[in-house]
Amino acid sequence: MFLKLRNPVVLYIAVYLLLLWGCSDSRADQLLLKASEEWVQGRNHSAIQLFNAVLEIAPSGPQAEESLYRLGEIYYFGLGETGKAINYFQEVVTIRPRGPFAYGAQKYIAEIVELNFRDLNQAIIEYQKLIHEYKKPEEHPEQQFRIAAIYFKKHNYEQALVEFGILVESYPSNPWSEEAYLRIAEITHNLDRCGDARETYSQFRVVYPQSSFRGEMEFVMASCLEEEGKLKLAYNRFKGLEGEYKYPALLKMKLEGIEGRIKKGGKSKRKIPKRYRRQTKN
Repeated sequence: MFLKLRNPVVLYIAVYLLLLWGCSDSRADQLLLKASEEWVQGRNHSAIQLFNAVLEIAPSGPQAEESLYRLGEIYYFGLGETGKAINYFQEVVTIRPRGPFAYGAQKYIAEIVELNFRDLNQAIIEYQKLIHEYKKPEEHPEQQFRIAAIYFKKHNYEQALVEFGILVESYPSNPWSEEAYLRIAEITHNLDRCGDARETYSQFRVVYPQSSFRGEMEFVMASCLEEEGKLKLAYNRFKGLEGEYKYPALLKMKLEGIEGRIKKGGKSKRKIPKRYRRQTKN
C-alpha cells in the first residue's frame, strides 16, 4: 500500500478524500469541483478518479448525474474511448430522462452512433428522440437535417427528400432550412428531375435572396441546362460563377467539357469523376 501511495497523484487524492470524509454535506460538491478543475487542466486520469469518488459518496442525485456526464465527456473527447463514453451517457439519460444533463447526453449518443459506430438506422432513432422527447425546439432543425442527411448516406434519396421537405416546411427561414433547399435541388437534379429542382430553386430565391449557397444552387441550375443540351446557356451560367463558386476545379472542368461539346456539335458529354462530386456534410 505504501508503495502505491508514493505515486503523487494517488497520494494527493487519498489525502484529499480523507480531509473531506467528515463533511458529508459538502464533500461531494467539493470533489466535483476539484474533478472539474483536473479535467480542465487536461489531467484526465486524476479527474476520472475524482469523479468516481463522487459517485461512491453520492451514487444518485445531481452530483452523480454531472459526474457521469463528465466521465462520458472525458472518455469521448479526452481518451477517444467511445464505447465507455456512450455507456456513461446512456446512464445519464436512464437515471433522469428530464435532468439537466440528459439532452446533452442524448446528443452525444446520437453523434457517437452515427459517426463512430456508423449504425445509421440506430442513429436515426437517436436523433428522433432528440426531437420528440425533449423540449428544445430551437435545436430541432439541426436534428431534422441530420436525419435527412443520414438517409442520403444510406442512398435512400426519396426518403431524404421527404425529410429535407419536412425541414423546410416546418422551420421556414431557419439556417438549416437554407441548406436543405440546396440539398433538395441537388438530389432532384441527380434523379433527373430538373423540373423539381427548378421549383426548389424558385422557392429558395424568394426565401433566401442573399444566401451563401447561391453559387452552389446556380451550379445545379447550370447543370440542368447542360444535361438538357442547352449548352450555350449552360456555359454562360457556369461562366458567371467564376471567382464565386467554392469548387473552382469542378467549375473549370465543367466549362472545358462544355466547350469541347460545343466544338463537336453538342456530342460526347464529359462525366465528372466521383472524387470531385461534393458530398452532403455530416
